[in-house]
Amino acid sequence: MVNVPSPAISIVGRHNSGKTTLIVKLIEELVARGHDVGSVKHHSHKGFDIDYPGKDSYRHREAGASETVISAPGQIARMKTFEGEAECSEIVRSMPGHDIIVVEGYRKSGLPTIELMRSGNEADQRVAEAFALGAERGWTLGTDFTQIAKSLFTSEGERIEGAEEALDGILCGDGGRSGQASVGETGAPQTAEDEKDDIHPDFEHKMPCAGTVAIVTDIPRAIEAAAAYGIPAIGLNDTAALADFVEKYFVRPRVTVVIQAGGESRRMGRSKATVPFLGRPLICRLIERLSPVADDLVITTNEPDNLTFLHREFPQLNIQLVCDMFTSRGALPGLYTALQAARNPYVAVVACDMVFASGSLVVAEALCMNETGADVVVPVNKHGFEPFHAMYRRMECLPAVRRALDRGEKRAQSFFGDESVDVYEFPQSKVLEAEPMGGCFINANTPDELHALEDMVMEG
Repeated sequence: MVNVPSPAISIVGRHNSGKTTLIVKLIEELVARGHDVGSVKHHSHKGFDIDYPGKDSYRHREAGASETVISAPGQIARMKTFEGEAECSEIVRSMPGHDIIVVEGYRKSGLPTIELMRSGNEADQRVAEAFALGAERGWTLGTDFTQIAKSLFTSEGERIEGAEEALDGILCGDGGRSGQASVGETGAPQTAEDEKDDIHPDFEHKMPCAGTVAIVTDIPRAIEAAAAYGIPAIGLNDTAALADFVEKYFVRPRVTVVIQAGGESRRMGRSKATVPFLGRPLICRLIERLSPVADDLVITTNEPDNLTFLHREFPQLNIQLVCDMFTSRGALPGLYTALQAARNPYVAVVACDMVFASGSLVVAEALCMNETGADVVVPVNKHGFEPFHAMYRRMECLPAVRRALDRGEKRAQSFFGDESVDVYEFPQSKVLEAEPMGGCFINANTPDELHALEDMVMEG
């Protein structure tokens, strides 16, 4: 069983913006839609506890245990003592298997962030004004908006008279970057270094940034700024619209995983699906590695009767055994069968002899398809395309594959040049991000190769 990384997004804002209320509503909506949601709360003050004096687990930690796990039927909690603060990325990596993790805070985590600005919060109103003026002047979303905020407000948060006019001469078109001049409360130029001591706390590290993907707000000026930057502005109380946005771009997409088992392999001397690997049919290894990321699992084969044992072996998976639609052999006819059999819009197609097939790579490809809008996400390395560990958008690829078949094509990638299909080449660097151990595309064509891979698994 693989630990599939969970995609994550952060909801950020200033104190009293209403982050927790918004997140609770978002989680409720996503769960109601059938998604498995994890959550992380960033507690900004040092020290908190989920236990209290007198309980046995508390006594364990008081005695000096650096880590204590409290386990009960249906629940588990872990308390660990260490120096410093855990990185958000480490926390997210420790929470695999969720469709989405919603993080409260951790603005500097590197996660995509949704910025909350509420009209009832004065700090949010000041931030929205600075955000809007930056947008009007064409400063990039990565601008240090603390420069703008300093020019608009005193350190007590009072509006500076004539600040908008003074802004016209700021920064010489450099967008508020460090070391450029800005205007202080008296109108005299100051550098970013001069401003550090008297910047209002609302603005320090609490402004929209390059990682901001959406704004949730009821402030008109913030809505204007979001439009100028080309990012969506979602109504403060429109939980359904927020869930739609998160679901479309960040939730792990619904994926049909198709394992192409074919039939007798001439070089192997028998069916690859049923050839023994570490004492079990090879197809069982593929199912165990890929089923955790499959919302629907299909095996295409021309020997379905020989694979019915899989229903007994994996009764919980509702595996579909689908016969090849074409009598002619070839990779492209098999791909067409896979796309036709799938029940979900995203289809991961994997060959049954890929011993190190990766569920994590399947998820990474699906999220990439979400992000890019591509119709095919296919790994590319020095050997070329790897179409049998790739992701396909079902309805967009089916007609293009059919056209290629009608031309007599047999190779899987022969439809990639179709003008209706947008192909994203997934580089080796991203493959290794998803699966650091690599080896995803190694396959076994002969008994000797299979034995060598068995030895590799046993050794490592």
